[in-house]
Amino acid sequence: MLDIRRIRTEPDAVKAALSRRGESAADVDRVFELDARQRRLGTERDELRNQVKQLSKQIAVLHRDSRTEEAATLQERSRRTGEEEKRIAEEATTLSDEIRQLLLRIPNLPHPDAPDGEGEADNPVLKIVGFDPDGYADHQRIPHWEIGERLGILDNGRAAKISGSMFTMQRRGGATLARALCQLALDRNADAFEEVRPPSLVSTSTLTATGQLPKFADDAYAIERDDLWCVPTAEVPLTSLARDEVLDEADLPMRLMAYTPCYRRESGSAGRDTRGMLRTHEFDKVEIFAYVSPEQAPKVLVELVDRVEATIAELGLAYRIVDICTGDMGQSHHRSLDIEVYAPGCDQWLEVSSISWFSDYQARRANIRFRASGARGTEMVHTLNGSALAVPRVWAAIVETYHQADGSVRVPEVLLPYFRGATEIA
Repeated sequence: MLDIRRIRTEPDAVKAALSRRGESAADVDRVFELDARQRRLGTERDELRNQVKQLSKQIAVLHRDSRTEEAATLQERSRRTGEEEKRIAEEATTLSDEIRQLLLRIPNLPHPDAPDGEGEADNPVLKIVGFDPDGYADHQRIPHWEIGERLGILDNGRAAKISGSMFTMQRRGGATLARALCQLALDRNADAFEEVRPPSLVSTSTLTATGQLPKFADDAYAIERDDLWCVPTAEVPLTSLARDEVLDEADLPMRLMAYTPCYRRESGSAGRDTRGMLRTHEFDKVEIFAYVSPEQAPKVLVELVDRVEATIAELGLAYRIVDICTGDMGQSHHRSLDIEVYAPGCDQWLEVSSISWFSDYQARRANIRFRASGARGTEMVHTLNGSALAVPRVWAAIVETYHQADGSVRVPEVLLPYFRGATEIA
């Protein structure tokens, strides 16, 4: 969430930044108004508390001097003052809760370098590598769901029988490919990132810390009986790993990576890219994540982009890097870049990784701080994350790109160590 002190001191600057995202300033104005009122009430409450303390001292003196009637009069005055103080304190608490709920809904402010735009069509393409629209043979122009069915490596019909629509099931070489991609992503980042296997079910407060709640509750799978949620991404538990903690600056950047299954209801996606592996309710993904100081954040953002790009490049897929404009950013994003791969059978660019810098937006929700060397106080960390590799669309692009004229799928060289000696899926 945003720092309320900035809304107090720079409301116009906050509203101008939000306008770049196409966001209304109404919630900011409301927070500004409620915060001023709450602080006035806080002053009144403190004054009343002080009056009660002073009256208690006077009453004690009167009792000591046996001035019982005067003491009784002051006791009645103290009681009324105490009741008024309690009423004001309760009103201030109510206002505090309302302010927090508003702050949870207000998006992050975009970085000055984030391109302005209204939506996906305005995202600048920064780089295209390995793409030749005329360089694909006819056998590569077959969509992966057809290839998968012919080879018996994608069985979405039985997945639907087991779990319902928009669930997928890989079999034989297809299952090996999915596992190999996750292991590749973990191995490629093990030089600098600590591997974590977090829980796949998280609490409401954990999902709130990353920004998924309350705004995106409809997209998450809830286990209401236990007040738990299925993780939509490992970003969620990794963000809360240090919740309510103070980190040492010497430990920053703190780099973490995690493999998890990911669960998304994909509400509103009916009929849109739901064939094959393009959009599913459950998929496997490896996430890379970092806690950093504000000064470290820009360099680590570049590092995350470079790492994901190198993995995609080594898989031999055509890809491009897209700079996400202000109107297409997620709620928590301060700066964001996507990596997309080209799938010749689908004839589409498919987003396979979103690498994002959240400034202190998530850390403020999760209360994650760090103490600089020699400093007396603490400050909020910054968080960044990226999909080191999300299986479904990379799987689809590989199956289509490496599809051979004889109907087999050649295994990319970098994945051969994970295929038990096989060089093709046939």
